[in-house]
Amino acid sequence: MDLLEREWNKRGGRLIVLYGRRRIGKTRLLMEFIRDKRGIFYIAEDTSVRIQINGLKEKIAQFLDDTLLNELEMHTWSQLLEYLAKNMPKRRFYLIIDEFTYLIKNDKGILSVLQKFWDTIFANSSAYIIISGSMLGLMNDMVLSYASPLYGRRSRDLLLGPLTFQDARKFVSFSFEDSLKLYLIVGGIPEYLQKASEYRRLNKFLSQEFFSKTGYFFREPFFMISQEFRDLKTYFAILSALAIGRTRPTDLANYVGVEERRIYPYLESLMRMDYVERETPILGSQKRGIYMIKDSVIDFWFNFVYRNREQIERGLFSLNRHEVNAYYGKRFERFIRREVVYNLGRFDRVGRWWYKGEEIDIVALNEKRHEIIFMECKWGSLGKRDVKRIISELKRKAKLVKWNEGDRLERFGVFGRKISSKDELRGLGHIVYDIEDLRTIDYTGTGS
Repeated sequence: MDLLEREWNKRGGRLIVLYGRRRIGKTRLLMEFIRDKRGIFYIAEDTSVRIQINGLKEKIAQFLDDTLLNELEMHTWSQLLEYLAKNMPKRRFYLIIDEFTYLIKNDKGILSVLQKFWDTIFANSSAYIIISGSMLGLMNDMVLSYASPLYGRRSRDLLLGPLTFQDARKFVSFSFEDSLKLYLIVGGIPEYLQKASEYRRLNKFLSQEFFSKTGYFFREPFFMISQEFRDLKTYFAILSALAIGRTRPTDLANYVGVEERRIYPYLESLMRMDYVERETPILGSQKRGIYMIKDSVIDFWFNFVYRNREQIERGLFSLNRHEVNAYYGKRFERFIRREVVYNLGRFDRVGRWWYKGEEIDIVALNEKRHEIIFMECKWGSLGKRDVKRIISELKRKAKLVKWNEGDRLERFGVFGRKISSKDELRGLGHIVYDIEDLRTIDYTGTGS
């Protein structure tokens, strides 16, 4: 809001590109922004160009209070924007086209038309133009890329990301632990959190909205993926493989049944959509990358809904406690690494380390102080003996980590779901946190 307001108060025309995944809150952000402002707000639909032109024409006519425009036949985007350019007010006004990707999808020529009018008229006018889109592939390729007619014209581009846990937990009245579990399932997506807020208990939310054939999330990821990609069979096979832990390109290719070199374009596309991410070991070779599902809802859905569709439709599915705890453990580790560790100290880098079968969940570095911290995450209840055993194993693995050897300050720690004897363990110099301690941490998050 602050960024949009600053741009609004500047002189001359402004062209803002707002983008982000579906359900992230782009439309709500724009609606809040324009509360006390005058302008044109058009939400595009995936329909014919003629209907799209008429839809925007009606909004322009309403704003200009122009009955003549309603009667005129407009056949091209150029005609419509020319009319607006000739009749627009001298005072600052907004022109917002939400779901702009639907216009591109049906007529790529809109980009060149908008570029022409921006260069010749709107750039030096009172127009404050925002184009917003959810289809990230089209936004990246057609709007933001070097090859786009709009390249170099935008005043700002804003990628709207998910909420952090600190804000996401405010949507629901669950217990702290169940709020964290919810975050590990749906992430910081406002619309998903709003749906969860209709329930008092997490288990009821999951049974009604994920594990019911009439549930909101029973088909949601299918719709998300099908809007972005055509070869659904291959994309679904890749995501299914990633969900069950096949993270290396060779394993993925074998699972999907294609040559390894053919798997990379699919992975690149999934990363551009922010559904998948490539992870490399901290302090290790950047060539030894693995692939993980980044999007929480897609990860949970492929783990529990997609492969159990028949049972869910017959009303026979029940969540396996061991399997769901394994899922929570995987996402908990990522959450701690991305949103918690940076808030526990001044670290330059935080990541996961692995080498020749050995692995450490979290390694955090402070280059200036030559400090390195090794930590493990366990989604379970741990006693004093468990923590000591884990730290002993960490100390063994730490000797394999090549960084400022002989001249570094080493510390060791454990994050768990529940840990007993914490004060005693801390007295021994160990870093020890469980979910109860996480209440007191400020999750402003340096990670993502």
